[in-house]
Amino acid sequence: MKNPVDFLKIEYDDLVEKSLDWKMKQIEGASRPLSIVNGKEVIVLCSNNYLGLSTHQKLKKVSINAIKKYGVGAGAVRVISGTMDIHVELEKRLASFKKAEASLTFPTGFSVNSGLIPQLVGENDVIISDELNHGSIIDGVRLTKADRVVYKHNNMEDLTRVINEITKRSPPYRRILIITDGVFSMDGDIAKLDNIAKLGSEIGAIIYVDDAHGEGVLGEGGRGIVNHFHLNHNEIHIEMGTFSKAFGTVGGHISGSKNLVNFAWNKCRTILLSSALPPSVVSSTIAAIDVLEKEPSHVKKLWNNTSYFKKIVRDLGFDTGLSETPIIPIIVGESSKAQLLASKLYDAGIFVVPIVFPMVSRDKARIRIQMNSKLTKEQINNVTTKLESISKELKIL
Repeated sequence: MKNPVDFLKIEYDDLVEKSLDWKMKQIEGASRPLSIVNGKEVIVLCSNNYLGLSTHQKLKKVSINAIKKYGVGAGAVRVISGTMDIHVELEKRLASFKKAEASLTFPTGFSVNSGLIPQLVGENDVIISDELNHGSIIDGVRLTKADRVVYKHNNMEDLTRVINEITKRSPPYRRILIITDGVFSMDGDIAKLDNIAKLGSEIGAIIYVDDAHGEGVLGEGGRGIVNHFHLNHNEIHIEMGTFSKAFGTVGGHISGSKNLVNFAWNKCRTILLSSALPPSVVSSTIAAIDVLEKEPSHVKKLWNNTSYFKKIVRDLGFDTGLSETPIIPIIVGESSKAQLLASKLYDAGIFVVPIVFPMVSRDKARIRIQMNSKLTKEQINNVTTKLESISKELKIL
C-alpha cells in the first residue's frame, strides 16, 4: 500500500528544483548587525530588529530581574490562572504610548490576526482587503464566514470601486471591515491610511490596520502609522502591532477602545486558549517603550541609514520598487537569480534572504534589505560596493 505521506517529499523536492525552498542559516549569539552566521562573520541585513533593541542593556537587565522575581513562565492562560501585575502594567504603558483608551497583548502578531478577525465578522458581513496584505491577515480572513473582496494594492480608486459595488447590495451587509497592512513587508511601502479612513467613515466601516513593521519606525517616537497620519482610534478602530520587530522582543497587541479590548478578551481563542507571554518578555517590552520615549536617537539613526543606503542603490540603478521605509527590496526578477545573488553576497560577508514565489509574484523575486540603526556608514558602504560588483557579475545591473 502507498505511504499516505509520500507527497511530502515529492512536493518539497519540487520546491527545491524550482529554487522556491527556504534555506535556513544558523546564527550564533545575539541578533546584531555584525553576527556569526553558519560560522562566518557577516553583516546582517535581514533582521526585523530595526533599532537593535534586542541587545539593549536596559532591556536585558530588566528581563533578568523579571526572571528572578516572576520565574520563566506565566503559569497558564491569563483568564484561568490569573493575570500578572506586570502584564497589566505593559498594557497600560502601551495604551499610553499608542494614545489609545486600552491595549491588549497576544502571544504573537499572527495570533492577533488569526484570532480577532474571525470574531469581528461572519455571515452577512464583508471584508475588504488589500491584495498584498500579510499572510496572517489572509489566514484570519479565511477563518471567517464573511464575504471577501480584494482591492488592488494601495489603489484608492479601486477601493472606491469596491465600496461602491458592495454598498449596492440588497439587503445591505451587516458589517463592513476594511483591513490593510500599515507597512507592506515585501515592498516597504506605506498604506494610504488617511484615505482609507475617510472612505471607510463614509460607509460606517470598521477600519483595521496591521502595523507590525510600522511599530517603532513610523510616527512620533516610533508610535506607528496611526500617529504618522495624525489619526485617532475613533477613525482607526483597530490598531494591531507586534513587539517582535523594532521593539526587539516578541508578542502582538491591539490598541483602541476599551470596548475593543473587552470584546477581544472574551471572544478571541488565541488569547483564551494560549498561555501568557513570559514575564521576562513583558518586562523587556515595557523597557523598550521607555527607550523609545527617552532615546529618540535610535529611530532617527534608522531613518538616516535608510536614506543613505537608498540613495546609493537607486543612483546605481537598482529597482527598489515602492519602498518608503527601512524595508528596501532589491528586485531582480527570477527566483533563481535572487537565490544566487543572496548566496554570493553571503560569500562576500553580507547576509540577506532571497524572497521568492509564493511570498511575491513569480517575476518579482528579490533580496529584501532591512535597515538597522546600529549599522555604520562604513558597513553600509561595504554592502553597496559588494552589491554593485556582484550584481554586475550576474548581469542584474
